[in-house]
Amino acid sequence: MATMLAGRLRPETLRFAVEEVPVPVPGPGEVLIEVEAAGVCLSDVHLIDGSLKPFHPVDAVTLGHEVAGVVHTLGPGLLGDWTPGMRVALQAGQACGHCANCIRRLRPCLKTMTRGLDYDGGWAEYALAREDTLALLPDNVPFDQAAIIPDAVSTPYAAIVETGRVRPAQSVGIWGAGGLGAHGVRLARLAGAAPIIAVDPLPGARERALAFGADLALDPADPGFTAAVDRATGGLGLDAAFDFAGVPAVREQAAGVLARGGVLVLAGLTPRPLTITDGTRFSFRRNEVRGHYGSGPQYVEQLIRLVSTGRLDLAPSITAHVPLAEAADAVARLERKEGDPIRLVLIP
Repeated sequence: MATMLAGRLRPETLRFAVEEVPVPVPGPGEVLIEVEAAGVCLSDVHLIDGSLKPFHPVDAVTLGHEVAGVVHTLGPGLLGDWTPGMRVALQAGQACGHCANCIRRLRPCLKTMTRGLDYDGGWAEYALAREDTLALLPDNVPFDQAAIIPDAVSTPYAAIVETGRVRPAQSVGIWGAGGLGAHGVRLARLAGAAPIIAVDPLPGARERALAFGADLALDPADPGFTAAVDRATGGLGLDAAFDFAGVPAVREQAAGVLARGGVLVLAGLTPRPLTITDGTRFSFRRNEVRGHYGSGPQYVEQLIRLVSTGRLDLAPSITAHVPLAEAADAVARLERKEGDPIRLVLIP
């Protein structure tokens, strides 16, 4: 039996290791992908430290929801015209196929399954993928950039254009200029937001946000924080505030500087409670809180087109390439924020 290396997590014991496991065989409607690149996300760190749990219990899972590679082996019963060697990115999740919406062929799926969380992901030499989760890659889109589009780029993109409904000339605040927020700054600029205010406690992250297109970058601990937001927005506040950090204090601060009718979008994940200190003010100003998780498949395809046509350059987002065998080291580097990474990419 052929074997491969895979980064496996046992959620009950929080044991993570790169192990030798059998190469999976594609079933009906599936293809086997030879992985060329796989992103390391902060949610992978949280899975390993136990602060994030799989929604559907599993004994062990191969991590990795940001994956790109080439079609290697075809399973039976495929509907598409797939051939070995085709370049693809994998959607970060898939519909369950069994909920009420799936049965009626409606979106969204009510029980969406996440790659590398609810089923095996792409921290491996090979990965299975249902054919409806494949997105074709033009030859001019590098595998490392393609790999991070699902989630690292598509999550903030969908948060901004769908959940936040950002329109040109609207004022936007981006809390957290790391793996998600750094892209949030670039995508808010692409959507025409003005001004864009980035908020991060790390000086390096603030400098990066300015380089990526923010009009202003603030330290959340600055005593003059609220006054600075008021000056930048002409005293009106933010039309949309995005929490890409998943930190309760961020959410309180963001809620306090919203414009009348402004929305707070929760894109960073945390199990901790959401609190709004001044509920009366929040209600009087007709503010909203909207949850956000992941992105639909159309957004991955749109972003691939934007990269392919030169509208979006993701090369600056690739902090380093790390061999798959050193996945544990990559996780540790991200957890320590060593080198202030945007995305570390595993290469099998």
